[in-house]
Amino acid sequence: MLLFIPGSILEMSEAYKDDAFSAFSPFLKATGGITLSQLSKLTGLEGSTISNWIKRGWVVPTTGKRYSDKQVIRILLINMLRGAIKLEEIAELLRYINGDVENETDDILNDIPLYNLLVSIIYDIEATNKIGIDSDNIRSFITKAVDNYSSIHSGEIKDEKKLCDTLEIMVLGYHITQLRNSLLSKLEIIYT
Repeated sequence: MLLFIPGSILEMSEAYKDDAFSAFSPFLKATGGITLSQLSKLTGLEGSTISNWIKRGWVVPTTGKRYSDKQVIRILLINMLRGAIKLEEIAELLRYINGDVENETDDILNDIPLYNLLVSIIYDIEATNKIGIDSDNIRSFITKAVDNYSSIHSGEIKDEKKLCDTLEIMVLGYHITQLRNSLLSKLEIIYT
């Protein structure tokens, strides 16, 4: 079962299953964004790491000293995959699905609905309690979720195949990261 909202250190609950970003939205709206130190605490990332991602063009630059939902969501996506996929490959994957980081008109699906859909799929997979889930099984969860999303948000997804391919890579990357963290935790116990 998901313990944390992916990419963050916030506890996951069923209330966030279909709209994980809603855990962050109220605070972002009420304060007009969050500071670098708040974002660091929220994600467990060093401020210098976040600044580096902006400098490399993987995250839209801030205006002022506050991070908006656009920056926070991109940082969450990168953070949840970085344990399994090289940062440059994550950036390329995000370009594949959403083109230019500063231009939302070329997005197959904007980052917030993409993140919410991804978390929902991961949540559903985790809820099945299957160990060693395979690509075909993952693809069936993705297809079901994308079909459901499309029926509610008709015409919002610009290329379902690209979206499904990207979601499969992201789900696999997330699970690899979780397995890697579990492995490292077990090694630490053995070595201490």
